[in-house]
Amino acid sequence: MKTIQIFFFLMVVISAGCRNNKQINGIYVDFDEIRKVKKLIENNDKRFAGNYQQIIDNANMALNEGPFSVINKKRTPPSGDKHDYLSMGPYWWPDSTKADGLPYIRHDGLINPETRDEYVDTSGKNKMFQNTETLGWAYYFSEDKKYALKAIELLETWFVKPETRMKPNLNFAQGIPGICNGRGIGIIDWARINKLITTIQILDTNGFMQKETKTELWKWFEEYHTWLITHEYGRSEDDYFNNHGTWYDVQVTGIEMMLGKTEMAKARLERAKQKRIASQIEPDGSQPHELARTKSLGYSSMNLQAFIQLANLGKKLGVDLWNFESADGRSIKKAISFLQPIATKHKIWNYQQIADIDETIEGLKISFQIAGSVFKNDEYAGIAATIQNPSEKIEVLIYPISSTEK
Repeated sequence: MKTIQIFFFLMVVISAGCRNNKQINGIYVDFDEIRKVKKLIENNDKRFAGNYQQIIDNANMALNEGPFSVINKKRTPPSGDKHDYLSMGPYWWPDSTKADGLPYIRHDGLINPETRDEYVDTSGKNKMFQNTETLGWAYYFSEDKKYALKAIELLETWFVKPETRMKPNLNFAQGIPGICNGRGIGIIDWARINKLITTIQILDTNGFMQKETKTELWKWFEEYHTWLITHEYGRSEDDYFNNHGTWYDVQVTGIEMMLGKTEMAKARLERAKQKRIASQIEPDGSQPHELARTKSLGYSSMNLQAFIQLANLGKKLGVDLWNFESADGRSIKKAISFLQPIATKHKIWNYQQIADIDETIEGLKISFQIAGSVFKNDEYAGIAATIQNPSEKIEVLIYPISSTEK
């Protein structure tokens, strides 16, 4: 019986490359538009050739990396179980006036290398996210099944296999030595979960998931979603007043859409009008909670991208966040307008920004790439066209602006 199951799976894999044109109802991206890009690439159109080659080069490197697992870290979480995800607050440092350095003290914007080393899961998680995304898109555009199979290996190792899987919680995310074992703030570690969900959609639609893998993977996300909306850390992040709250919504809404919890997702998006937009954006478009940070432009840009992602999710479910404006003029469009002259360098940033300003502006332009693609805005597209080294930015490929008509 097992031999028959293995044979069936191999047949599915062999034929999967021929079925890459199956309709995918994208959550975070528009596959109708991306399919046009794929067709251009197949026809040797030069507009996206550099981006495609970069994806393939990155995917070829990813083939030789990993798989990654929470059990690989050297430090054991307070639970005593390495299957629990573990990270540390990035801006917390040992107190030099104390022999043991405890409790750690905060230096906003300055990353402690200890929070990115082999003793915690942050770097492994980042590589798993990045490589899974890269491999998913490499398979989508090339239809070479080796990329899909490697992506499946990464997902199964991190989420499915009993010996290596991560427990579906973030109980010990962004802990602070001498203060706490974990915090609701740590949920932002998983803000870019869209990288996983989109690849999962590609692999599932094209038949690369065995039934058991899919069942266990969906079970993991179901349990993680329950943790997000019921645990005290999840509830505290849900109530957070800055980018943490916005990215929490981007994460939870996407998972709800993946799991078919459409009404829950729509209700969350409706609440975002007042709970996120009206509470975080001023009538002039500024984001005061982000402006108070030492990396004020970086955080304003980061939160703007979360707002654009929320508006994109709303568009898919018929909740218009893009055109929402409060009675006193607070809106996502105002937030974009506030940062637009910074992106074009027509205005100097007059708030604290301890990180490199030019590099931060390049990151800001990604928001205009996404907004220009999703909402068909020529001004945003013009800013996106000034991105340096665009072939290195995956967003240029998956949120296309260039006309797909010759």
